[in-house]
Parts: sequence; structure tokens; C-alpha cells
Amino acid sequence: MKQGFIKTAAVTPKIKVADPVYNAEVICREMEKAAAGGAKIIVFPELCITGYTCGDLFLQPLLLEEASRQLLKIAECTVGKDALVMAGLPMEREGRLYNVAAVLYRGEILGLVPKANIPSYAEFYEGRHFAEGNAEPVPFVFAGKPVPFGTNILFDCESVHGLTVGCEVCEDLWVADSPGTNHALKGATILANLSASNETVGKDEYREMLVKSASARLICGYIYTSAGEGESTQDLVFGGHNLIAENGVLLSQVKKFSCETIYGDIDVEKILSDRRRMGTFGKEPRTQYVRIPFRLEAEETSLNRHFAPMPFVPGDEAQRRRRCEEILSIQSYGLKKRYEHTGLSKAVLGVSGGLDSTLALLVTVRTFDLLGLDRKGITAVTMPCFGTTDRTYDNACRLANILKVTLEEVDIRNAVEVHFRDIRQALSDHDVTYENGQARERTQVLMDLANRLNALVIGTGDMSELALGWATYNGDHMSMYGVNAGVPKTLVRHLVTYYADTCKDEVLAEVLGDVLDTPVSPELLPPVDGVISQKTEDLVGPYELHDFFLYYMLRCGYPPAKVYRVAKLAFAGLYDDGTILKWLKNFYKRFFAQQFKRSCLPDGPKVGSVALSPRGDLRMPSDASAALWIREAEGLSPAGSLL
Repeated sequence: MKQGFIKTAAVTPKIKVADPVYNAEVICREMEKAAAGGAKIIVFPELCITGYTCGDLFLQPLLLEEASRQLLKIAECTVGKDALVMAGLPMEREGRLYNVAAVLYRGEILGLVPKANIPSYAEFYEGRHFAEGNAEPVPFVFAGKPVPFGTNILFDCESVHGLTVGCEVCEDLWVADSPGTNHALKGATILANLSASNETVGKDEYREMLVKSASARLICGYIYTSAGEGESTQDLVFGGHNLIAENGVLLSQVKKFSCETIYGDIDVEKILSDRRRMGTFGKEPRTQYVRIPFRLEAEETSLNRHFAPMPFVPGDEAQRRRRCEEILSIQSYGLKKRYEHTGLSKAVLGVSGGLDSTLALLVTVRTFDLLGLDRKGITAVTMPCFGTTDRTYDNACRLANILKVTLEEVDIRNAVEVHFRDIRQALSDHDVTYENGQARERTQVLMDLANRLNALVIGTGDMSELALGWATYNGDHMSMYGVNAGVPKTLVRHLVTYYADTCKDEVLAEVLGDVLDTPVSPELLPPVDGVISQKTEDLVGPYELHDFFLYYMLRCGYPPAKVYRVAKLAFAGLYDDGTILKWLKNFYKRFFAQQFKRSCLPDGPKVGSVALSPRGDLRMPSDASAALWIREAEGLSPAGSLL
């Protein structure tokens, strides 16, 4: 539970219809297993103590009385277990029968939550037996003790910040106005649904959509537990389709008809972070609620959830290709609008033979094609200087020629040497002035050439470089429209790969392949034996690590210790803990120190959920102190805990 992770379980016991004694034994046995597996919230199906398909047997006092007796036995089984447990049963109150979720904790029945929406359509006929549950909780004496009875009950964990659990029952999810909506607005970060949803063709897909949609719309964790094959009788078949979702993402689901227990590590801290950043969330409902406290022992959750090492890049190939096409469209249509607004028809951009400038050139070509403009209006400028290699120079020239844009070469060596003499910079001194002087000369050439041609300078720098400040201020940092500003480096590579795979031009694909194989470098230091000597990732660290850090810091609100913890899981076998920690510290130092460059960025299209524009997603002061973040990062040990 440390760092907000809560292990939850959706359990489908193989019950016998109308046999509460047997079912309670199975439920207790499965509870033991789930608790031993580390689950802190354990959810069983709707009416699982009796079975959902009892029909008119629900009207038999013997069944109801035995169900209540077995609920007490199940409650006894929770003694000594550090978990909140939910199980369903029929319960009579004031002459009416209710479909109830009992919430159990350490031997106590904390609350009884009745089903609010009773279906009586198609194969469902619950209205014959059950009444709609009351919203506002009322006192109800069960086994000689008062227990709150109503849908508007929330269970607040006093030992875990932000952990509040709400409950709904099956149909409550499928209706237009679900109880879960009010629960979430009142602060519930996890919703549990006890269900008995039978299987029909295609229903599992719709059920999955509902669960994911509810967790996304309500910004919460959602545990959906459904009845299994033990319920199957007469015309109905149940498959035990259990699902656990968080903020629209499915953490785990069971294969239908397997009746397996599934676990999901729900991140309560991320849920709270997402709610804080979404200003439209949290308009509290006026209905009254009862809040019941409980406590869980503070311990580190053993994480089984997957953390993708490249969170900006979809793991599924088909989805990745769709995403690449969508991003290229966002980039090109953003640039298209700029051209329509300005009335211009020319573009100037520097091409180095590297990934970023290649992507910017491809996007610009795509934009000109959309506008019906002559590609010759695009001037691709190669500017050889002290660090240029034959490989990158040749690739830049070949790209321009294959794409049928105008290629212009401006050798800037002499201009830089004159400038260095003017400012008394020795050519032998390969310091930051040596590097930045070249970068600013390149930008001056592009800007002035654009003035002469009445063109826009298209920026090539990507979001990862902006995050690290890996750009020369008023050099490659500046342009008239930065098409790559919203694209992280790990995604740039996949966009160029996608273009190569779909361009239907073998020669172009070959050149793009060589660009992809070229080490990332600004080429500002002289090559060694004709080979690039200045490799960016040797200096600032692997971009896949920095993109990971960036995503979990900005998108998820993780502090350094939590970023480090999940990074070790994501990159296990790729980087050792010491390497991850080294570059994590470097990331925070650079990210805070370089905000002044991001504060005056040129316009550029936002393409994903993380962006660094000072006019949109990141309104961060240039002089913000990094001390709090760096102190935590410096306090981490390679073992993962704070020193």
C-alpha cells in the first residue's frame, strides 16, 4: 500500500445454487487464498452466498435464514485478515427482500449495500423477488448489532491516504444514472461491483467497455466480479468474467469460464493526481452519505501490474501503426493551419540526416501535399560544420532529393570561425561556446533565408530534448512552428519507422532505415576517423529512460521514489538499478534548470497527454526550486528505498 498501490482481488467461487452452507465454505477458502496473495480488497459475486439463480426459492424463509447465518460465518473468517471483503446475499428488511452486498472487515459487518436498480427485462426477473434499495442509509439490526443499510455508504481507510471504497451491484453499472457516479463524486477512489452477469454472444465485449468507461469517466479503480459456472442452470450460462480497471485502462481480466481469481494493483495516488488536475471533477451530490472507517496495515504492495518501458509507444503493433498515422496527421494539420493563416507557401528547415529533422521534413512534405503546394517550396538546408560526418550529410542530401524538395547547402565553417575570432573563442577549445556558436549560426542562416524566401522556419526539436533542455537557447531552440514539440524521442523513432514501412518507396525506405541506425547526435564536435564522436545519450542518458521519467512525473504525478520503483520493474534486465538512479537524478536536475527555455517556446502541436507548452499543459515558473525533488532522488539507494 505504500506509494498508493492497493492490491485488489475479484474472486468467483464455484458455488452450488441454493446451498449457503457449501457456498460459505468455498467463499472462506477462496478468501484465504486471496488474502494470502496480498489482496487488501476482496470482492465476491452478487448473491454468491445463496446463488443468483434461486428463483422463487428466494421467497423461502429457510434459505434466507441460512444465508444470514452463513454471512456471520464468513465474517468470522475475516478475523485476522488485513482486507476489506464483500459478498452478496438476499436479505429481508421490514417485510421486503433486498439484493445486498455485505461489506466485512476483521469479523465485523461494516455495512449492507442494497442493489439500487432491479432489472426485469429479457432473461432477468428480479422484480419478482427484490425491492429497489434505499439510497440514504438507515439503521438495521443484524445479529443483534446495528448496521447501516443503504446504497450511500462509503468505506474510508484511515491508514491509506485517499483510499475510499464504494459499492454497487451488477445492474447499477448498466444504467444511465449509476450509484457509482455519486460515490465517486463523494470521494470514492475504488468502486466494487458484485455481479451475476450471464453470458451471451458479444456481451463480454460490452461488459469490458462498460467497466473501462466507468473507471475512466469517474477517474477511479473499478473491481467487477461476476458469477461463474456454478450458477449456470436452465436457460442461463455464467462465465465468471472478472475485470479490474483503473482510469480507463484494464489492469486484468479473467478468461471466461475459467473461474479464476484475478488481482489488480490499483494506484490510488494516481487517481487522486488525475482528479486534482481535472478541474471539472468533484461537484458533490446533495444526497446524504454514511462514512465508515477501517484500517489496513501499512506495507509495501508486491506489484504485479505491468509498466511499459516506453509509455508513449503502444505495445500492440496494429495500435502503434494507427497511433503513428494519427500523430503524423496532427502534426501536418497543425502546420497546415499555420500556412492557411499566414498565406505563405514556402518552408525552410535544417536537415542534418538525424531523426528529428527527418521527421520534420516528412511532416512538412505531407503538409504541402495536403495544401496542394509544390514541394519545391520546401527548402531543406544542410549546413556542414566541424562535426558533420559524411554519413549524415549524404543522408540529408538523399532525403531532400528523393522527396523532391529544394536542397540548399550552406557551409557555415567560415562564418563560425569569423564569429569565434570576433568573440575571442579559440577553435581548439571545444567548450559549450564552441558548440552553441555553431547551433546559433545554423539558426541565423535558417531565419535569414526564410526572410529572403518569404517562408516559415520549421522547428525540428522534440519533446524529450525540451524536457532536458538539450537545445541551444535561441539556436535550434527557436523556430516559427515546431512540428515535433509534442513528440518524445522514443516516439520519433517509431514515426520514422512507420513512414518507412508505408511509403511504398524502396529507396526512401532504405535511407530512412540508415537514419534510424545513426546514433543520436547534434554533431557539434569533430568526428573521430569520420565517425560521430558526440553521442547525445552518452551525455544526458538513454532517452527511453528519460521519456519514462517524464511520463510518470507529469502524467501520473509520481514523486522520484515512486518513479524509481516502477522504473526498476519496467527496465529489469535492461538497466541495473544504479544506472536508472543515476539518470533519474540527472533528469530532475535538468528538468528544473531548463524551464526557462520552455517558457518561451514557439508554437507547436500537442499530440499526446503529456506536453510542455508554457501556454497549455506546463505552466511552470522558470525559477522554481528543484530542491524537494532532488532531495528525494538523492536520498534513494540502488536497493530502492530511501536512505
